[in-house]
Amino acid sequence: MSFSIDEDYARRLKRRHLASRVFERACLVVTWSSVTILAVLLGLLLYQAWGWLDLAFLTRHNHYEADRAGVLSGVWGSCWLMLLTAFLCVPVGVGTAVYLEEYAKPNWLTRQIRLNVANLAGVPSVVYGILGFTVFVRFFGLFDRPQTYALNFGMTSIEFHLPLGAVILSGGMTLALLSLPVVVIASQEALRSVPASLRHASYALGATRWQTIWNQVLPAATPGIATGVILAVSRAVGETAPLVVLGAATQISFNPGRINSVVDIVRSPGKLANVPFDSFTALPLLIYGWVNEIDAERFAHVAAAGIIVLLGLLLLMNGAAIYIRQHFRRKIRW
Repeated sequence: MSFSIDEDYARRLKRRHLASRVFERACLVVTWSSVTILAVLLGLLLYQAWGWLDLAFLTRHNHYEADRAGVLSGVWGSCWLMLLTAFLCVPVGVGTAVYLEEYAKPNWLTRQIRLNVANLAGVPSVVYGILGFTVFVRFFGLFDRPQTYALNFGMTSIEFHLPLGAVILSGGMTLALLSLPVVVIASQEALRSVPASLRHASYALGATRWQTIWNQVLPAATPGIATGVILAVSRAVGETAPLVVLGAATQISFNPGRINSVVDIVRSPGKLANVPFDSFTALPLLIYGWVNEIDAERFAHVAAAGIIVLLGLLLLMNGAAIYIRQHFRRKIRW
């Protein structure tokens, strides 16, 4: 009787090991299949962009002719959007996470805030585009015609219109709304990962709650917060639908603020003040426009080159996220 029980157990054990190996092989096949598909797509992009992606392509503005098209205005527009989006969403997002995790009491209101933040992270980007168009571009339609206002700051002045129109500030605020829920959730997770013993030790030494958060919790959570922020902003920079709804242009032959290099910023710092209120385009918009051109055969090569440039920009941002995470992790001691 004991022999039959041992034999039955051995058969079941053998089946479990076989199922485990089959599952491992299936996961391996799925993983390498996705890597292979990605490699094929990148190879096709590089093949189509070969001979079109050069220094002239990076230093020219967009044009209706494929041979003369470039991405300079799109690169500058994407960079300004990225900076403005980060400037607007990071303080609000991190501050919200700090309040929810460190100060707010677990009641009905905070539960509703957390639930709504989680839901907003899954809202399609085009909805944020519609919201941005209504609120920032049109100002709810409160103005029949654009009104021009000027702010004088001694050596420089800023001119802006109400409603704002399709300017970088509208695009940055819309993309900031798109990125904000992701930044809040990533910051909350980073703050939760800090051990409670670190807070208790700080309180035991006589530190206040704010001193504990500023000097202990936030430095320890910085790797996770920085990673979440950069990934959220990089996702926003690659979005096309919100910018299309806002009415951003695809054919622009100048950079925002008429800044063509860092030298222009040094020579005329006042140009920086006019950047948020200037018209713009972005790399995703340029690619979208090239794909829909009449001369599809030639512009397909231009679009492939633009996609390579956009991928390079996103890889730089993701590489920065990895570097920042590792840099701050080396400084953590607990």
